[in-house]
Amino acid sequence: MKTIPDEPVEAVDFFQESVNSIKQQIGKVVVGQKTIIDQLLICLFSRGHCVLVGVPGLAKTLLIRTVAQTLNLSFSRIQFTPDLMPGDITGTEVVEEDRQTGGKAFKFVKGPIFANIILADEINRTPPKTQAALLEGMQEYHVTAAGNTYNLDLPFFVLATQNPIEQEGTYPLPEAQLDRFMFNLWLDYPSLDEEMDIVSQTTSPREANVESVLEASQIKELQDLVREVPVPESVLSYAVRMVTMSRPGSEIAPDFVNKYMSWGAGPRASQFLILGGKARALMNGRFNVTEEDIEALAKPVLRHRIINNYAAEAEGLTTDKLIDKLIETA
Repeated sequence: MKTIPDEPVEAVDFFQESVNSIKQQIGKVVVGQKTIIDQLLICLFSRGHCVLVGVPGLAKTLLIRTVAQTLNLSFSRIQFTPDLMPGDITGTEVVEEDRQTGGKAFKFVKGPIFANIILADEINRTPPKTQAALLEGMQEYHVTAAGNTYNLDLPFFVLATQNPIEQEGTYPLPEAQLDRFMFNLWLDYPSLDEEMDIVSQTTSPREANVESVLEASQIKELQDLVREVPVPESVLSYAVRMVTMSRPGSEIAPDFVNKYMSWGAGPRASQFLILGGKARALMNGRFNVTEEDIEALAKPVLRHRIINNYAAEAEGLTTDKLIDKLIETA
């Protein structure tokens, strides 16, 4: 296993080469979606979690499973349904009999959350109590069952999907819980040429051979490297200013924010903008963060943290359009 260099310049090169190799391996299986793949990797190396919004059939499960293969990480898919219980995620205690002594004792059987990469499929189809079981692991990196605490394997990355079309019988995640996710990514339909490639590949007998690029220990080292990237004071101020401007009633909130927004982003947004900016800088071969990095991540970081009001909806102003105006003003 190749060690990560100590020198910053060489470490940046190692990071960039590793990410390019990961994307090359993913590209053997997944056609297109380059921006989504970039943002997923930024989130992973920033120790964040993602909400992925997209209609069925856009290869969300395939993408995440391929990322897990490329990184040599364990993968678990949980299909969220209305009857799913917290124990179905975290695990449960069962009575086990000792064949030699005949005695009985409780044994904890780990649930699907005990993996490195978790795909929480249609997370909004399960009740809040079950959603909370997953969110504890995301925040604390451990789960509690029957009064005992069990640590999760690191790195730990949750990708939760939501179907934007069918909302009947769903339990939307509250804003406070959505705030725990670093990114909200919108997966769009492929282009005509991309769909031609998808259909051609998936209807032929050829199977792509995906090779692993990094080990779990290397990923944790690269996650540590992300936090070492320096941020100029001007860029830090730019990110915090943008987030503060999104809050109606704040001293620097522009008129359109007070008019069209009912709620703004909290401090986590500023933290994730900077962390994501650091990871993006490394992916582009730089050991410093620029305002361009912040702007590139503003939408996935802010779109689930700001709430527009009826006036915005009446004028057709989506959250993405409001974020564009924030970027222009900041």
